[in-house]
Amino acid sequence: MTIDFKELSELLGAIAANNITELTLKNADFELTVSQGHAQSTSSSISTTIADISSQTVMLPTAESQQTILERQTTTTTIDTKWVEIKSPMVGTFYRSPAPDEPSFASIGDRIRVGQTVCIIEAMKLMNEIESEIVGQVMEVLVENGQPIEFGQTLMYVNPG
Repeated sequence: MTIDFKELSELLGAIAANNITELTLKNADFELTVSQGHAQSTSSSISTTIADISSQTVMLPTAESQQTILERQTTTTTIDTKWVEIKSPMVGTFYRSPAPDEPSFASIGDRIRVGQTVCIIEAMKLMNEIESEIVGQVMEVLVENGQPIEFGQTLMYVNPG
């Protein structure tokens, strides 16, 4: 059994979304254990540990710490109350452009119209084009290209009109 980074990212997203505290996958070639827990200290760096049989460990942020980072980003930026949020309709991986070497669908300062594709969310190996439901100007993009996202997460702010 082989697992690539995208599959691992989707697996971690599903684990976080379903509040699974521990999962072990095992076969003849490797063993993957994912455990998610809360640190006893007041540190905000809660992480998920992935260990394989060679004892290499990779630390990845949990959905909870990702949300904390997102909240810090939005509180440091002045958000106008008339701006409209474009939210993720699903869990997946956010992409700003149709391919790595192509321009973004929507960048800060761009005017967008109803029905215009503003990003792609990859979910379960399907590319889902997310279309704008409003006319306006993109004021802020909150998600990095290739970043895992959650259902209902704000992707960008648009100044309507």
